[in-house]
Amino acid sequence: MLKWISEGLTLAGAMLTLLAGVGVLRMPDVFTRMQASTKASTLGLGCLLVGLAIQHPAVSFVIRAFTIGAFMMLTTAVSAHAIARAAALSGAPLWKGTRIDERPRNGPEPEE
Repeated sequence: MLKWISEGLTLAGAMLTLLAGVGVLRMPDVFTRMQASTKASTLGLGCLLVGLAIQHPAVSFVIRAFTIGAFMMLTTAVSAHAIARAAALSGAPLWKGTRIDERPRNGPEPEE
């Protein structure tokens, strides 16, 4: 039973990671590409690591998998924020279907 769960999680993780790669190629602007790559790849890696931990229940494997997952969750969020901020401040073009532009502007803040 654990073998089936492990294989299912591994397959789900591989599919989510593939979808992250496809999302990076297919999305129209840097902000949607960033979202596709960070969300799907983090979830995909999480599924792969849980599948690995179930398949190899030794304490060393579980600790390594947890450490890798925690590191990826922390660094993915920080790097996505840094990329989005740099793209917004550099004036990266938005997709023409974007309805609301909430990017920060260079210059003084409006007075209330």
